[in-house]
Parts: sequence; structure tokens; C-alpha cells
Amino acid sequence: MKKIAAIIISLIALNVSAQSHQAYEAGEWFRFRIHYGVFNASFATLEVKETTLRNQPVYHVVGKGKSTGLLHLFFKVDDNYETFMDKKNGAPLRFIRQIDEGGHTKDLLIDFDHDSNNAHVFNRKHNRRETYSVPENVHDMLSSFYYLRNNLDVNALDQGEMFNIKMFIDDESHDFKLKFLGREVVKTKMGNIAALKFKPYVLAGRVFERKESLTIWVSDDKNRIPLKIKADLAVGSLDADIDAFKGLKYPLNIIMK
Repeated sequence: MKKIAAIIISLIALNVSAQSHQAYEAGEWFRFRIHYGVFNASFATLEVKETTLRNQPVYHVVGKGKSTGLLHLFFKVDDNYETFMDKKNGAPLRFIRQIDEGGHTKDLLIDFDHDSNNAHVFNRKHNRRETYSVPENVHDMLSSFYYLRNNLDVNALDQGEMFNIKMFIDDESHDFKLKFLGREVVKTKMGNIAALKFKPYVLAGRVFERKESLTIWVSDDKNRIPLKIKADLAVGSLDADIDAFKGLKYPLNIIMK
């Protein structure tokens, strides 16, 4: 069960070029219900706020994941992720990762300097500071998803198309790949919703069964919100479905209730 909430919160995204529109605004919130086998394993939420950082207005996104029920007695998950993004281009300025996953804990604060392409990492758990070089246009685990929502040109997507994004996680940069699988209709508790289907390429091993173990569906509309996630884990499988939402910038296109 380790990193299950993180899978939902981070929602691996893709990188495209020019911004097309603003898909979200302050006040947006949605919640996922996560199932592990027959258990309701946890909930994960994402919320968009507004604040200031370094004397500039930014979007402040907060992601939380928490285990529930019997699972919480055996394997506690209590995660908090935050990103502070430039309102003009979506670039991450600060990223916070505070996790407790079965006793495995982290408490990191990362400040991005895009002029010098550096990430300044403050490990608050061990009171240690390090600086790392990062690629241009790098993103964190949350800002990547919101960048995707703003920049995805859905009319130009071809089935089988591959995308890349540069992400900095903890203390190293990663080159994630994402494949567009096509369009489907996803059944949700709100009704049937047209969706875009993607398959991120993840690291096989302790968490995932193979590198193509994760599939993500996002709404095929101007919101581009996550609707469903399926994962084949090294032990068992995971399903996550959107459970509630509010504050969407655009009406959700529900085909049939």
C-alpha cells in the first residue's frame, strides 16, 4: 500500500508547448475514493487556492491523501503535497512533500530557481540543505498535472502519441513518458463522461508490477480533470474514481446520468 495516495496526488503528466487556455481557477476541489482489492483504502483530494510567494501572486495547490477503515489500523497513510505555481506560466516556485506511509516519513521543502536552473532542497526531517541542478521547464509532482490541463491541445492528439516531461522528485530529475491511448466514455457516480486515456511509463519493481502498470483517464473537455486511475501493483491492484468535486471553471460534460 506504500505510495498509493502519492500515486493519485501526483498524477503523472505530460509536457506540451504553447499554453491554450486556463483550465482551472481558485476554489476548485475534487476528491478521489481509492480501492485496494475489496477495501476502501483511502481518500485523496486536490484543491486550488490563491496566495502570494516572493511578492508575486501564485496558485497554491494542496493535495492530501489519507488511509481509512481497517487499512488505517495496519498501514497508515497520511500525506500532504503542496505546490506554489506562477500564475502566468504554471512554473513551480515551491514544492512541499510531507508523508507518513506505514511509518516511512519525509518532510521536504523545495524552492525552484528557474533563472539558474537550480532546486534548493531543505530536508526538514534531517535539517539538511542541498542544491541540485535541474533541466529547463522542470516541474514537480503536482505542477506537472496542472500544466498538462492548461496546455493539452486535445484536437491535435493522435492515438499512440508519446510525450515527455521533466520532473524533479526529492533529490533528482526524472524524464517521464506518457502515451495517449485514445478516447473512451468513463462511468462515474456523477454519470458517464467522455475521457482521454493515457498510460504513463513508471518504474517497475517494488510498487508497480511493470512499467506500463498505470492508466489514467481525464475528462475530454475544458476542465481536463482526472476521472479514474487503474494500477497493477507488485502486490494486488488499485482503482481510484472521482468521488466529489466543486468549483470547476467550466461545466462538466456529463453524457448520461
